[in-house]
Amino acid sequence: MKDAIASSILPEVAAYYASKLDAHDSTPQGVDWNGPDSHEQRHRQFLHLLNGSRDASVIDLGCGFGDFLRFLRVAGYRGRFIGYDVTPSMIEKARELHGESDDRQWRIGSEPAEVADFAIASGIFNVKGEVPSDLWTRYVHQTIDILAHAGRRGFAFNVLSMSSDPDRRRPNLYYADPVDMLAHCLSRFGRSVALLQDYGLYEFTVVVRHAE
Repeated sequence: MKDAIASSILPEVAAYYASKLDAHDSTPQGVDWNGPDSHEQRHRQFLHLLNGSRDASVIDLGCGFGDFLRFLRVAGYRGRFIGYDVTPSMIEKARELHGESDDRQWRIGSEPAEVADFAIASGIFNVKGEVPSDLWTRYVHQTIDILAHAGRRGFAFNVLSMSSDPDRRRPNLYYADPVDMLAHCLSRFGRSVALLQDYGLYEFTVVVRHAE
């Protein structure tokens, strides 16, 4: 997705998250989450995609400092993990924390060069800054297509929900209508689509499975 939309958006995204990591180090706040409990809750939703496939390979697009790898290993998942992030300092921190070996690699970038069993993206659609919402929506849809190609068996992502209270929304954040997002994914990827919005956070997770 080397187009004008990505070219205009990604440098700002990288700078934003570099500033968060610089301020908060390898904590949930370092990837702009509220705290450890909600961070773990988000991680758990992606287990619906993996569905017990302990040896499946995973691409994490927007991996931050690699906390999802830690979560997967604690949960007993052993498959190869490839983390991508547009923020170089995040990848540097991921390598520092988790090392790099045959079962884990870290890459700077926004579009995976390889394919894994599953692909996930957590939090990468939330902070739009000053980007107009319609332009950001196009960026989101293009990135979802990238995830669809990166996960041969399926993919999943989360987005802040329009179901949240209007007075609590922030103008620099992106909120999606869950019904619209579900319809978009059904129209592009077939009927094996699930939307999870019952885990206590003002967001939803979409899980898409490809036909075997």
